[in-house]
Amino acid sequence: MSEPLIVAIDGPSGAGKSTVARALAARLGVPYIDTGAMYRAVGLAAREAGMSLPLEDPKAVVALAETGRIGLEPSPEGLRTSWNGRDVTEAIRQPEISLYASAVSAIPGVRRRLVAEQQRLGRERGGVLEGRDIGTRVFPETPHKFFLTASPEARAQRRARELGERGTPRPYGQVLEEMVRRDSDDSTRADSPLTLDGRYTVIDSTEKDASQVVSEIEARVRQGGKLTGAGRAT
Repeated sequence: MSEPLIVAIDGPSGAGKSTVARALAARLGVPYIDTGAMYRAVGLAAREAGMSLPLEDPKAVVALAETGRIGLEPSPEGLRTSWNGRDVTEAIRQPEISLYASAVSAIPGVRRRLVAEQQRLGRERGGVLEGRDIGTRVFPETPHKFFLTASPEARAQRRARELGERGTPRPYGQVLEEMVRRDSDDSTRADSPLTLDGRYTVIDSTEKDASQVVSEIEARVRQGGKLTGAGRAT
């Protein structure tokens, strides 16, 4: 019996994980599972509940994660994210929510809740999952593990351009400062820090565009295991 195909793409903020993962999932015929959107949704809920940074009541945040319903649904415009039935796709992309997402992801109870949901989704139909601990914590057994990175300057330039296109511009210097801060927070947290092991293929996208990265990962996935129809691998 063939198993669902799981591809893990980890890496720091602004490395292009979401763009690459979406395109790769379409090419491979499996769902795209945006784990970062899940943490952003919890972060948005915490902010809307009146919690400020730094988060001083982790139990209250865990309660939000355990009782809230997160939906990830494909649409012609891309993946839509909902929280308790409300579409929050645009709201979770506000610059401030990046910091909230990093803060809630450092809470062990939140991670346990969302990791369990990510594993359920992946085991049902397979998928391309992107985040910071997919290949080390969520699906450590998958042979398809990629760590996508780029220089901090390149990542900040991309993020600043993305924010401008969304109508929420931020100065490059501020974006870079916040990105370096988030890199530090994500890499030093006690529970599931941003890291990698020797089974990852590291791809530096500083001098590569998204289509080049997608093609490189697709070739490696197909070489690494014979695909037997959409979402299945022997």
